[in-house]
Amino acid sequence: MMRSLDRSIYYGLQPLLMVGVLTFWYFNQSLPSAYILIVLAVQLILGVTEHLRPARPEWVQRWPEKSRNLIIVALILLGSLWVIEFYNTNLTTPLKAMREASGLDIWPHHWPVFYQLFLAFFVKEFFWYWMHRAQHRWPIIWRTSGHGAHHAFKNLGAINFGANHPLELFFLAIPGVLLEVLFGVGVAAAGSVILLTTQASIAHSNIRMNSKVVGWLFTTNRYHIHHHSAILEESNTNYGCAALIWDRIFGTFADAETKETGTGPTEPTTWQKLVMPVRELDDTAIAPG
Repeated sequence: MMRSLDRSIYYGLQPLLMVGVLTFWYFNQSLPSAYILIVLAVQLILGVTEHLRPARPEWVQRWPEKSRNLIIVALILLGSLWVIEFYNTNLTTPLKAMREASGLDIWPHHWPVFYQLFLAFFVKEFFWYWMHRAQHRWPIIWRTSGHGAHHAFKNLGAINFGANHPLELFFLAIPGVLLEVLFGVGVAAAGSVILLTTQASIAHSNIRMNSKVVGWLFTTNRYHIHHHSAILEESNTNYGCAALIWDRIFGTFADAETKETGTGPTEPTTWQKLVMPVRELDDTAIAPG
């Protein structure tokens, strides 16, 4: 029975979650709480699976660690709403005028909504791929975004999808805001955010899942955990947090086992993570030099 369960999780969990959240969103697009409900459901499913069938038992997060991460993620999600509103308030009008004046109003609104959703998802991930790669390439962007805090965790789980430094909110929101204000995507953009969040949660999860088929286009946890490696050369691969296709196209894809994650041998405390834009631990090994 356990072998059958493990096989079902291995082959079916990621595609079923992707199909499930998109189906729920499609029939509940006007529900204000749809995003929050989906995030909670995905985290519950992945969290229970991690606890019962972890890929790495030593990574199972105990309640003190889990509760800290839950608080961090809750604050980050609330902060992200404020950042998105800030960008929309200050950028929507001028960029809409620029879009109309320059003829960039080319989004295929006549396509079926799921076609638009996946187009928005992959275009957004194209923007994020280059921003994420820049964070690992340029020290000033690494520091000002606080990206090191996201990499500092030694034990990863699905909840780590949103365990970022508060400064990084201004960077994480840019791809979605750019997509909307440059192309005026509309409702499909919301669906792409839900798919992205689900994918990011899966990518950080401590569950044994198949990477061979889904991993051609979408990021799987095997590939993204490799990006969280404590070895610099390994960390500078697999920049796509939700879509892996851009790593394959631009030559940064890697498929290998990951022995250790984090920024170095030592995991910073919560306070040390907060001050990483100013001061990193002496044993930090993956920061751009």
